[in-house]
Amino acid sequence: MAAISVSKEDYLKAVLEAESEGETVISATLAHWLGVSPAAVSMALRRLKRDGFVQVQEDGVIHLTESGREAAHRTLLRHHLIERMLAEVFGMPWYEVHDEAERLEHAVSPAFEARLLEKLGDTGICPHGNAVLPESPAHRSRRGLTTLAESPEGGMYTVASLYERDPQLLRFLHETGIAPGGAVRVLRRNYDQTLAIETPAGSFTLGAPAAEKVWVKAVSAG
Repeated sequence: MAAISVSKEDYLKAVLEAESEGETVISATLAHWLGVSPAAVSMALRRLKRDGFVQVQEDGVIHLTESGREAAHRTLLRHHLIERMLAEVFGMPWYEVHDEAERLEHAVSPAFEARLLEKLGDTGICPHGNAVLPESPAHRSRRGLTTLAESPEGGMYTVASLYERDPQLLRFLHETGIAPGGAVRVLRRNYDQTLAIETPAGSFTLGAPAAEKVWVKAVSAG
């Protein structure tokens, strides 16, 4: 597939990621997601439509075309491979690799991408517990996962995956002992919607916005 600009890759990836989280993608979604002005989004969408990467409905809803989805997938794959390389080969902490991969994903040559695929494969999970293509909440639920915010008190859980696009959140979760594959117990659900939890690092209070970004699987009794 022919190379496209960094900006176009960012927009296409954002559409695919936002769709996966159940959002109806409109211009305002992309402006918020990418931290750019509405005018910048309008200009980018005109170019993406011209090049056949997106379609915009009369009500403003944005959809990827087949070529747009393929380009977004390629960018996500490079991001995924770089995160795994940084963690598995270089030992970078899981809560630091996302931002580094965001910077590097556009600079990977096809030859280097092929070497990464040869070494790491394309079916593994990233250091945050996520697959290459984003999963919708419904798909995660079908796999038996729930968010920590929805998990009954008294239960013991294994952390399956984390929302990875907020570096401050990732560092905060690390400091509370929440990590992919790690254990967490919900001690109590408080009246203010916070959770009292216990992890290998100790006891903490977790607010709902953070708890909603942690997907867990219940540990069977015994």
